[in-house]
Amino acid sequence: MRAGCRNTFFNLKNALMITLNAFPDGKQFALTMSYDDGVIHDERLISIFNKYGIKGTFHLNSGLMETPNRIRATDAVRIYKGHEIACHTVSHPFPDELLNGDLVHEILQDRINLEKITGGIVRGMSYPYGRFNDSIIATMAACGIVYSRTTLSHNKFNLPQQFLAWHPTCHHKNAEEPAERFLASLAGARNGRSSPSLFYIWGHSYEFEHEGNWDFIETLSAKMGGHDDVWYATNIEIADYDQARRAMQASADGRRVYNPSSIPVWVNVEGSPLEILPGATLEP
Repeated sequence: MRAGCRNTFFNLKNALMITLNAFPDGKQFALTMSYDDGVIHDERLISIFNKYGIKGTFHLNSGLMETPNRIRATDAVRIYKGHEIACHTVSHPFPDELLNGDLVHEILQDRINLEKITGGIVRGMSYPYGRFNDSIIATMAACGIVYSRTTLSHNKFNLPQQFLAWHPTCHHKNAEEPAERFLASLAGARNGRSSPSLFYIWGHSYEFEHEGNWDFIETLSAKMGGHDDVWYATNIEIADYDQARRAMQASADGRRVYNPSSIPVWVNVEGSPLEILPGATLEP
């Protein structure tokens, strides 16, 4: 049932329990992939992702795109179609070794370059070498970056508290055990409700070439792809959805809920998933 559609609303009782624990379509599980540097091996990796319905975010150094073994600017839109292009600074420096003005240039110029290539608005980032601190986070925000991935794996499936210090679940080298846990949780949740679970894998596509283990990511993608109750999303799709989810507003008695965002948000009402359209209010 959809809130805000032809004035059709969920029939609420006095005691209303609304939980913000659903991804789009009421799903409670999500998978996202994140790969750095924009190397030529991304094209092969994307072909694998596309085969199994997996979506990824690819963090590019726009100042290095015409150097050997990198995706060229003229090919980027074609190669990354259906996935997200995000920042990784212009030249891949150590962010914590730069003067603030130079760091601002590395971020803003990367955004400008990538936006010229894509024709869109680029708002995502991953930290080169995984280097970040509070000052760098503040600079990212001032430059219009809404999320930035670290390299600090937590081996869990929770959403980040701070999207500008977004810690992934794991590097792909360590993905087998978390993958089994994620799929086990997915199977168990089919008989009951669960908290939202996000499996976030990161790496570099050149690692598969250097280590001769393309079969590993093929097998992992085959195992993780194709599940109807998993939301396959890019980093920015998850960040935008979570922002909209957190922006939901409720009346003092908890019986009306308003979605002020520009995207639909799914909630659970008394255990049943319900979509609240942009600008719509869920009420008796």
